[in-house]
Amino acid sequence: MVHPSTSSNTLGSGGTTLTTLIHPTAVIHAGAQLHPSVKVGPYAVIGEKVTIGPDTEIGAHVVIDGHTEIGARNRIFTGAAIGLETQDLKYDGAMSRVRIGDENRIREYVTINRATGAGEYTEIGHQNLIMAYAHMAHNCVIENQVIIANSVALAGHVYIESGARISGIVGVHQFVRIGQLAMVGGLSRIDRDVPPFTLVSGNPSRVRGLNQVGLQRAGLTDDRDGETYRELKRAYRLVYRSDESLNPAIDQLSQWEYNPLVAHFQAFLRAAQQGDRRGLIPGRRRQRDRED
Repeated sequence: MVHPSTSSNTLGSGGTTLTTLIHPTAVIHAGAQLHPSVKVGPYAVIGEKVTIGPDTEIGAHVVIDGHTEIGARNRIFTGAAIGLETQDLKYDGAMSRVRIGDENRIREYVTINRATGAGEYTEIGHQNLIMAYAHMAHNCVIENQVIIANSVALAGHVYIESGARISGIVGVHQFVRIGQLAMVGGLSRIDRDVPPFTLVSGNPSRVRGLNQVGLQRAGLTDDRDGETYRELKRAYRLVYRSDESLNPAIDQLSQWEYNPLVAHFQAFLRAAQQGDRRGLIPGRRRQRDRED
């Protein structure tokens, strides 16, 4: 690895020293592709196959390696490790990747491992906040505007839909999906799929209700969309609070007038019970259903 020539100081008109974008102690492979506006802090290490887009800031002691693509206007803080080899014992050295979008904040000592299989991705979308010490394992997908709090651990193949909120010190089992605008409470153990728009917490975890605060902040409870929100509440009560069994309740939602929130809620619930999916986090009525 070598320092690129852009790490040297330059002079402006009148001999004024300009700010150096790449700290002279950073170690950047000559094959790495960094936009000229990228800032790199002290002792950062960037590997040969890394591509970083405009106005991204790389903090001190950050390590970025592997086939890693990082978009524009991201901030990556001290000690984060991105694109390193997966911890999956099945990994055989295949060329797998990490892809990170735009305007993400990746805080101190976050780890984001590359995928396991050749050509596969671990992927982070846009405008996400990933707080300190969180871990994204191989093949995870984080959509957009997700907040993942401190010390959350995502096992392999976890998928998190846009707008979800994961509180601190949460463990998420491999292959779990967390739905759009869901809220997961701190210290929870998530071993099955979390339905969209719901509030889930506990160990073992349970669906506690709709994520009303998240829905309100997303603008889905105001006067313009009030009817849409009321229909979602009705759908939630049918699935989690009525005497109807789970599958018939889900089927009933198909007969309702189209509502985008209800349609996504229904599709998620149905898909969670298919194939090799892990099933759904239970609500208060699920224990009774098992006894039946």
